[in-house]
Amino acid sequence: MFGRAYYLRRLHFLNCSIILGIKRKRKLRMRNKYKKPTTFPCNAGSKCSVSIIVWTLAGFLLLLHFFSLVSHKDGTSGEIELHISHNPSFRELVEVEEENIQIPPPRGKRSPRAAKRRPKRTTTLIDEFLDENSQLRHVFFPDMKTAIDPMKDNGNDSFYYYPGRIWLDTEGAPIQAHGGGILYDESSRTYYWYGEYKDGPTYHAHKKAAARVDIIGVGCYSSKDMWTWKNEGIVLAAEETNETHDLYKLNVLERPKVIYNDRTGKYVMWMHIDDCNYTKAAVGVAISDYPTGPFDYLYSKRPHGFDSRDMTIFKDDDGVAYLVYSSEDNSELHIGPLTSDYLDVSNVVRRILVGQHREAPALFKHLGTYYMVTSGCTGWAPNEALVHAAESIMGPWEDMGNPCIGGNKVFRLTTFFAQSTYVIPLAGLPGLYIFMADRWNPADLRESRYIWLPLIVRGPADRPLEYNFGFPLWSRVSIYWHKKWRLPSRWSG
Repeated sequence: MFGRAYYLRRLHFLNCSIILGIKRKRKLRMRNKYKKPTTFPCNAGSKCSVSIIVWTLAGFLLLLHFFSLVSHKDGTSGEIELHISHNPSFRELVEVEEENIQIPPPRGKRSPRAAKRRPKRTTTLIDEFLDENSQLRHVFFPDMKTAIDPMKDNGNDSFYYYPGRIWLDTEGAPIQAHGGGILYDESSRTYYWYGEYKDGPTYHAHKKAAARVDIIGVGCYSSKDMWTWKNEGIVLAAEETNETHDLYKLNVLERPKVIYNDRTGKYVMWMHIDDCNYTKAAVGVAISDYPTGPFDYLYSKRPHGFDSRDMTIFKDDDGVAYLVYSSEDNSELHIGPLTSDYLDVSNVVRRILVGQHREAPALFKHLGTYYMVTSGCTGWAPNEALVHAAESIMGPWEDMGNPCIGGNKVFRLTTFFAQSTYVIPLAGLPGLYIFMADRWNPADLRESRYIWLPLIVRGPADRPLEYNFGFPLWSRVSIYWHKKWRLPSRWSG
């Protein structure tokens, strides 16, 4: 956060402004003394003095309240800053890693006549990423030789995350949990990772359709340390024969998220449900007695009567859960609380980020402030992430800019060639989170990769408020690029 000296300067500036205002009022009274009285005689000087005193007192009390609020937040944030700066493991996470990827020369030579007739556009790193035949394919999608295998004796490489590499479960198979989220189950002290199970062939339903894999179901993996993951199987399976069912294999199931309802004792799953043409645009709800399922599918609907595509669920500290979803053809986001049993939306809804065309929302909370990472709307192609913040989850939400640090300019403008899906809080490590994202491979969706990176909340925001004057009190959000990283040793899972 800003230092105390900064806020003292602002407080001094405001006090000076009030004093100057009083002096101007006095000058005005002196001038009025020699003017003829108006047709409405009154003791204007007395009224003015009372008004100045009242407004001065009100302003002073307001400034005291403002300063106490700032001091509290500044003190808490300062403790986190001190904790991060004195912890070697934290310092490693904020060190910037740069990428210098050279684009290879084009294969084969073009004839001078062809070059003159149609000059070849300069190939970009994004072009190379999207080209399944690119010579740089191994950079973005490393093969099985470099896979992360927690069951192997990794020596000093144990518990290291390698963003973009194949990640194996305890049985040696690649983890299939795309567009997923994490549930921490307090009763078993276990983390559960739910996501789209995409271990099937990629194809196009028709010429203009997006790449897809038939619904197989929602995969679930369990872990005590968030590095070693056991496959718990498919906890919500596709419907193979009933073509009218929402989960019929030719439909779409995306971005499943699970939360636990403390009152009912049920595990509730929400997900994006659609047809192959993405015209249904609905949410689906399923329920289970256990985190490992099986989940019983209940129904689908358009929440609040609006179309819904990319979505997420957020459970607040007070137990109230919220649905956040892209709507109005992805031009805006909607947010609203769920009912107390988490099985439906309430009648309350708020439109946010209107006209900004954001999707893939991932929410988290830090020191009473709500943050949300979103992506742009470019299909399977990567784009720039933005962070938004709000004092109330219902808004207004302010834009905070691109949180990505490191790599290179293209890495930062493409969210490290990935798309947000979830942010994991880490108990005992205030200010540190794990940013979960998917590096989609539209040529073979089962080969899409996971990008897990450290997300740190600290330092003053560097972007002014849109809806209010000045800069916000909340902190900046930064996602740091690393080829290899791990959580601080003090974190025990």
